Amino acid sequence: MKTVGLTLAAVCVLFAGQTKTWSQGEFADFEKGILKNVSLRSDGLVMLAPHSRELFDTSSAYLWALARDSKGNLYAGGGTGAKLFRIPPDGKGKVLADLVGLEIHAIAVDSKDRVYAATSPDGKIYRVTGSGKPEVFYDPKAKYIWAMLFDSKDDLFVATGDQGEIHRVTPDGKGKVFFKCDETHVRSMTLDASGNLIVGTDPGGLVLRVSPAGEGFVVYQMPKREVTAVAVARDGSIYAAAVGNRQTGGPAPPGLPALQPSGQVTVSAPGTPSPPQARPSAPPPTSFGSAGGVAGGSEVYRIEASGNPLRVWSHAQDVVYAIAFDSAGRVILGAGNKGNVYRVESPSMYTWLLHMPPSQITAFQQGAGGRLYVATGNVGKVYEIGPGLEREGSVESEVFDSTMFSLWGRVSFEAKLNGGQVAVTTRSGNLDEPQKNWSAWSAPVTTPKGGRVSSPAARFVQWKATLTSDGGAHSPELESVDVAYLPKNVEPRIDEVEITPPNYKFPPPTAPLVPLAQPSQSLTLPPLGKKTTSSFSLDLSGATPAMQFAKGMLGARWLASDPNGDSLVYTVEIRGVNETEWKPLKDKLTDKYFSWDSTTFPDGEYRLRITVSDSPSNPPGEALAARLESDPFLIDNTPPRITNLAATRNGGKLQARWHAADALNNVVRAEYSLDGGEWTVVSPVGKLSDSPELDYELAVDAGPGEHTLAVRVRDDYDNTATEKAVVR
Repeated sequence: MKTVGLTLAAVCVLFAGQTKTWSQGEFADFEKGILKNVSLRSDGLVMLAPHSRELFDTSSAYLWALARDSKGNLYAGGGTGAKLFRIPPDGKGKVLADLVGLEIHAIAVDSKDRVYAATSPDGKIYRVTGSGKPEVFYDPKAKYIWAMLFDSKDDLFVATGDQGEIHRVTPDGKGKVFFKCDETHVRSMTLDASGNLIVGTDPGGLVLRVSPAGEGFVVYQMPKREVTAVAVARDGSIYAAAVGNRQTGGPAPPGLPALQPSGQVTVSAPGTPSPPQARPSAPPPTSFGSAGGVAGGSEVYRIEASGNPLRVWSHAQDVVYAIAFDSAGRVILGAGNKGNVYRVESPSMYTWLLHMPPSQITAFQQGAGGRLYVATGNVGKVYEIGPGLEREGSVESEVFDSTMFSLWGRVSFEAKLNGGQVAVTTRSGNLDEPQKNWSAWSAPVTTPKGGRVSSPAARFVQWKATLTSDGGAHSPELESVDVAYLPKNVEPRIDEVEITPPNYKFPPPTAPLVPLAQPSQSLTLPPLGKKTTSSFSLDLSGATPAMQFAKGMLGARWLASDPNGDSLVYTVEIRGVNETEWKPLKDKLTDKYFSWDSTTFPDGEYRLRITVSDSPSNPPGEALAARLESDPFLIDNTPPRITNLAATRNGGKLQARWHAADALNNVVRAEYSLDGGEWTVVSPVGKLSDSPELDYELAVDAGPGEHTLAVRVRDDYDNTATEKAVVR
């Protein structure tokens, strides 16, 4: 029966061992916290966010479209219910017109500040004059109207579904099909500096350039099916966002040509009806129907003026609905379904710029002085972003579990202050969520080299970093936060001790532990992208190397661990079951296994005692230890005895009898050899080798003359005895 020994160190020692560090400096670290008025770059840099404010709450479920006139008035529309809102610069908006339809998905303003709103589904385009009275301006006879824009001549271009058409409407309200492609929806649309339309489609995920003459060219086919937004940068490059997994394999949908990344697409001459084609009954593209987003997330590509495509952003869950540019020309993305605004810094870096309380960012509109206006869904509101930064913001870390009662040391951070300030405070507790029974936030640490955490010792800790600007255009930049801690030293434990089969030995012990003052001569790094953690990990595998046959050797192995992750050493002792004193076998052993020469001990029943200590990781007097005894085991190096061996001749056969007995173990095997021949197995009289004492009988053919019969027996510990009889 196993018994656990008493702990050898005093239990009053609370803190000992190696100081550990909780480090946070990656995007994934900060993303788990609570961010307020700060932006988070993909390399883990935290900075103050652009100033934002709610400008107007339409009380609609969602907004789809946003436009602005020359006087700075904003126009917003969405659903459910096709209400058109007018929001002056002071933010005191109101309903401008209540149109017939389910929703408004597109708004445009002409050079005379007349507002045009398109309703869907099966809707029309309404013109709303200064008096607010709507009038039907144009009916494209389409299921959906996805986008509208004016060119320099005040011609209105209308992107529709589900016939994949773009209509051009002159200022007098007369329109016709300008461009038709073999896609179900012309989902998004913008103009470049040369007057070309840049459009995105569904379900083929095409980005096309349509010339002023109505000639279409596929610039790129996106890996995803629905191009939700397109925008043209100052240098002429195209940014396109697409969502939804495209079907692969099998026949293409009706009307969808087999396309390479770029090439010509079938078009109809302006004003010429296209031949009728069979089309599937298509549902509308991406909407707010699922809070979980679109399967496959989003991808954003930058298509250079030369035509070369490059993916600059992707996300497995977020769905990009809108693309805009800030005053510096950087790309801004509006996404759902978590209300995030992103800024693309480079093809390998982006910034999580803002988080809006509504679930979706659906549309952008450039404003004066570097402002950017935002329309949202779930619920329908309009926000203003910029032009300046927030004066103060904070990031509150996730709760850190040190896994045991710990003493907190120094908190430090890396940051570029840029004339501002970073202040880090902490709080601690013994519940896994901050509640009223946690400590209060500590006094702030404001110098990067850090200061002592004043929060009380506990199991859990949390920090909050507050960034404050100097009122200018620059923000402090927080890179990382470190918190040192020292867990309570908990005694190691041994869970099991096993005696290995006799006559086998382990390889020689490994080198002793290197003192902590000396660095290891080798270091194994984790794979790139997988950060190490200062939290301990327990080695509970019990893996041991292969054993080699060695007569008389005996071994043991054990399973040990330390809750602190300390380095451990072991002491192995032995005593007979009727003895009172333990005798040392090995001290300062670092392996979890050991072999010894059992022939130096008399045969009998013994126990091993394994003592584990965390002394390599703790100062003298503060180390803790634990013990565990093995089950009783035998040392048996004495062979069995063969007695009463007698052999007689009986006609043509030789008959023999003998008795075998072992003091401690069963006799497991017997063999005979006649006149030096091969050894042949003999069964005992009772057939079963299940006893320390067995009788054997043998009858073998033997011719006339003298014969020598040799017999041998073996016990369970591979001890053998041999005797012979001569028959004349």
